[in-house]
Amino acid sequence: MLGKRIISSALLISAIIAAIMLHWFFNLLAVAFIILGLLEFFALLENKGITAYKYFGTLIGVLIPISIVFRFETSRNWELAFILLALLSLIFMQFKRRTNAGVIVDISTTLFGIFYVSFFFSFLIKIRNLPLGAGLAASVILITKLGDIGAFLVGTRFGKTPLVPRISPKKSVEGSIGGLAFSALGALACGPFLNLGWLHLVLLGLGLGIMGQLGDLSESLIKRDCQVKDSGVIFPGLGGVLDSIDSLLFSTPAFYFYISTISR
Repeated sequence: MLGKRIISSALLISAIIAAIMLHWFFNLLAVAFIILGLLEFFALLENKGITAYKYFGTLIGVLIPISIVFRFETSRNWELAFILLALLSLIFMQFKRRTNAGVIVDISTTLFGIFYVSFFFSFLIKIRNLPLGAGLAASVILITKLGDIGAFLVGTRFGKTPLVPRISPKKSVEGSIGGLAFSALGALACGPFLNLGWLHLVLLGLGLGIMGQLGDLSESLIKRDCQVKDSGVIFPGLGGVLDSIDSLLFSTPAFYFYISTISR
């Protein structure tokens, strides 16, 4: 298992480095991750017995990042137009159902998947499109994933106090603190890209570390509800796409809004 984890991690890191350097490959990889993440999410729902609109949700979910890639911006909040379109379409689709049972659950879970996977992760593409976006994208990924690594290493070695055992029994308070420390160090290492003072960088790292851990716990909560260990098997030793991007789902939008605010 450790060997598979190392190989999968090495391949992922190589792909991310190549994506940071090549803008077109970054967009391609982000869209691919969104597609695979959506399919994994809807598979989790099926495992729980929920019949969401998998293909429709995936289609709408893919339109969001693709529209960002091709700079299709009809209004300030144009991404939400796709979600509104999805809601109206889902309501119309209910008129052809033979039963009213499960209508609210099916619509709600489909929209949640679009928001949770596509809308949130698409902010990574927005970050890459910003001036000096390569450095910014590398920063948010490095800070967030270092938090994951720190939580794993410190938690494995020193973890004794359960963090939220009901959701994730293996996560510990000690690991959480270690993850925040690693995120803060990652932010300091990204100083040349972010051009912020050291205290500002530490606070940014802690903030993104907290958001990353919330993203990790959120996916653990979903998997716990669906009674599965991993969201998929695409990365041997690591799990699925959602398992790999869960911490970025919350930290990436937070970083985008933060950078957009301070750069005004």
